[in-house]
Amino acid sequence: MKMSLLKLLVMWRRFRRASPRHLENHLRIFNQVESLMQRANPFASWSERANWLIDVAEWLRHEPRIPRYTSRLDEHAWQRVKHQRTRFLLDWLDEHRDVRRVVQATLQKTLREAAGPELFCATGLPREPAFFNELGERIVKAFLSGAPSQTDLSMLFTAMFPEPADADWLLGLDHKTLQRIWKLCADDGIAHNYRQQIDEALTYLASTIIAVGISPDFRQRLEPRMPLQATPFMALRRELEKYLLASPDDETALRSVRMLIAVCQAQTDRIYSHLDEYGVSVGLVYRVERMRAQLARMTRLVDLRSMPASVQATAQVQALLIDLIDAHHHRSSVKGLISRSFSLLARKMVERNADHGEQFAARDRTEYGAMLRSAWRGGAVVSVAVLAKGALASGGARFFEGVLASLNYAACFGAIAATGGALAARQPALTAPALASRMQSLDTIEGLRGLMSEVAALARAQAAAVFGNLLAVIPVMLLISSTLRLLSGAPLLPPEKAHAGMATLSVLGPTPLFAALTGVLLWLSGLAAGFTDNWFALRKMREGLGHHRRLVHILGATRAQRWAKWIERHIAGIAGNVSLALLLGMTPVLARFFGMPFDIRHITLAAGELTVVAGSLGVDVFKSRDFWLAIAGVGFSGVLNVGVALACALMLALRARDVPGRTRRLVFRSVVRRMVAAPRVFLFPEKRGATITAFPAPPGAVPRSQAKRAKSGERKLG
Repeated sequence: MKMSLLKLLVMWRRFRRASPRHLENHLRIFNQVESLMQRANPFASWSERANWLIDVAEWLRHEPRIPRYTSRLDEHAWQRVKHQRTRFLLDWLDEHRDVRRVVQATLQKTLREAAGPELFCATGLPREPAFFNELGERIVKAFLSGAPSQTDLSMLFTAMFPEPADADWLLGLDHKTLQRIWKLCADDGIAHNYRQQIDEALTYLASTIIAVGISPDFRQRLEPRMPLQATPFMALRRELEKYLLASPDDETALRSVRMLIAVCQAQTDRIYSHLDEYGVSVGLVYRVERMRAQLARMTRLVDLRSMPASVQATAQVQALLIDLIDAHHHRSSVKGLISRSFSLLARKMVERNADHGEQFAARDRTEYGAMLRSAWRGGAVVSVAVLAKGALASGGARFFEGVLASLNYAACFGAIAATGGALAARQPALTAPALASRMQSLDTIEGLRGLMSEVAALARAQAAAVFGNLLAVIPVMLLISSTLRLLSGAPLLPPEKAHAGMATLSVLGPTPLFAALTGVLLWLSGLAAGFTDNWFALRKMREGLGHHRRLVHILGATRAQRWAKWIERHIAGIAGNVSLALLLGMTPVLARFFGMPFDIRHITLAAGELTVVAGSLGVDVFKSRDFWLAIAGVGFSGVLNVGVALACALMLALRARDVPGRTRRLVFRSVVRRMVAAPRVFLFPEKRGATITAFPAPPGAVPRSQAKRAKSGERKLG
C-alpha cells in the first residue's frame, strides 16, 4: 500500500511538471532571470551595481508567505527551490555567454573596488569601546539606518543577507555550486586582494585586543602580575607580525599565533572568575565579551588564510560567510547586548542576596519564635511611622510630602534595623535567590525533598514576619489611639476622614493593584541592595576606607579598619532601607505627577491605618460592611506583597542561574500540591522530626504504600 502511494505521488509530480501551470511558472522565472541579468553594467556607478546585487540576492532567497496549515516539509521543500533557483541562474548564464561576460565583469569590478577589511573585522562584532556607546548606536540603527558608504563591502553584505535564515540557505549550497559561484565572481587577482584585506583585518583586531588586554582594569585582575611586554597580548602582536610576513606554509608561525590566541581566550576566562569573586562591572564585561568575539573572529580568519587556494575558495569561504551572517544577526540585537552584559551582574547580585537570605528561614520552632519576636519589634516601630505619616499628610506641596514621607520611612526602617526587627514582605527579595540556589540538584528524591523543606521554611518565615507585625501594630495603635482619645476627648480621626480611609482600603477598590505594585517596589529595594553590595566589592571600598588618610588620622588605624568592615557588612541593608524609603515615599508623588493615582499598600502600614480608623469610629465599626471589606483588603495586600516580591525575585534568580524550564515546572507543581495537601506547613512550625513528603515522585520511584506492602511481605516471608 505504501509503495503504491509513493508511485502515485511520483506520477502526480510528473504530471504537474508537464502541466500548463508548471510551464507558466518556468516561463515567469525565465523572464525574471533575463530581466535581472540584463541590468548588469560594469560601467555603472557603485550604488547602481550594489542595488543590482541586492536585487539578485532578494530574488534568490525570496520566499512567499507560507500559510499556517503548511507543514515543515513544505518549508524544507521551499529551501530546495531556492537552491534550484541558484543553479538555474548559473545554468542560464552558461547558456548565454555574452550576458555571462557582462555579469562577470560587473561582479568582479564591484569586488575589486569594495573595501573588505570592514567586512572581516567589524561585521557582527561590537564596534564601540564602551557599553552605553554601543547601546546607543544600536538603538539609533534600529530606527534610522545609516547612510550607505561608498565601496563598503560590509554594508553591502548585510543588505544582501538581511535575514538570519540566509545562513541556512548558504549552508545548503553544495560544493559544486559554490565553485561555480566562485568562478563567476572572482579570479586570482581578487583572491590576492582579499588575502591582503584579511591581513589588515587581523592587524586591526589584534590592535583592538591589545588595547583592552594591557589596560589597567584588565591587568589588575590577572594573577600573577607580570611586566607589560610579558603579557600574552603583547606576545600575540609580535607573533602575528611574524606570521603575516612569513610564508603561508610556515607551520611554526601559524602554530604560535593559534597558541597565543588560545592563551588570550584563557585570560578572559580568568577575568570572569575574578569578576565572579570580587564584583561585576558591566563596562568590563562588555569589553571582555567584545574581546572574546574578536579572538573568535581572528581564529576564523587565520584558518581561512592558512588554507590552500583550492580549499579556500569553497568550504572555508562558505564557513566564514555563514559565521558573518550569524554574528551580524546575533549581535545586532539590543536585547541580546543587554542580556549578555547584565547576565553576570544579575547572577552576582542573586548570589550575594542568597548569602544574606539564608537567615530568613524558620526550620524549627526556635527559628520561628525568633522571627516572630523580631517581627513584633518591627511592628511596634511601624506604629510610630503610621502616626507620623498621618501627621505629615498636611495637604501641602506634593513633592515635599514625598520627601517627608521618605524621611519618615527611612527613620522607621533604620530603627527596625537598629533594634533587630523585621518588616513583613521585605524578605522575599533576599530569600528567593537562596531558594533558587537549591534548584541546581533535583535529580534525586532527597534533593527535591530538601528543596520542599526549604520552601516551607522560607514560607513560614514570611508568615511569622506578617503575624509578628500584626500582633504588634494592632494593639500598639489601639493603645495609642485610645490614650489620645482619653486625653483630648476627641477621636484621632474625624468620622469623615475615618470612613474615607476605610473605603480606600476596601478589597473592592484599587487596593489589590496597589498592593501588587508595592510588592514590585519591595523587590526593587532588594535589587538596589544587591547592586550596592556588588559596587562596594567591585570598587574595593573596604580597603579604600580602611586606609583613607583622613579617616586613619581621625579614628586611628584600628578603628578605621573596624569601621570599614562594619560598613561592608551592613552596606546592603542600608542601601535596601534607603532605596525602599525613597520608593515608598516618592513613587506616589511621581505617579500623581503623571496623572496616575497610586498609593502604598503594605500589609503592616495598612493594618496600622485600619486600626486607627477602627479606634476613631468605636465598636460600631464592626457592624459596618466597609470595615470587613477593608480587613479583606489588608489580607489581600499581605498576600500580594509577599507573592509579587517573591515572584519577581525568584524569576530573576532562576534566569540568572539558568535553571531549566522542566525543573522550574516540577518545583512549582510540587509546591502547589503541597500547599493544597497541607497548608498549615507553610504557616506554622512543624513538630520536630517531620519531613516533607507530599510532592510528585520522579519517574521510576516506588510509591510509599507499595514500599510498605513489600516490607510487610518480607516480614511474612521471614
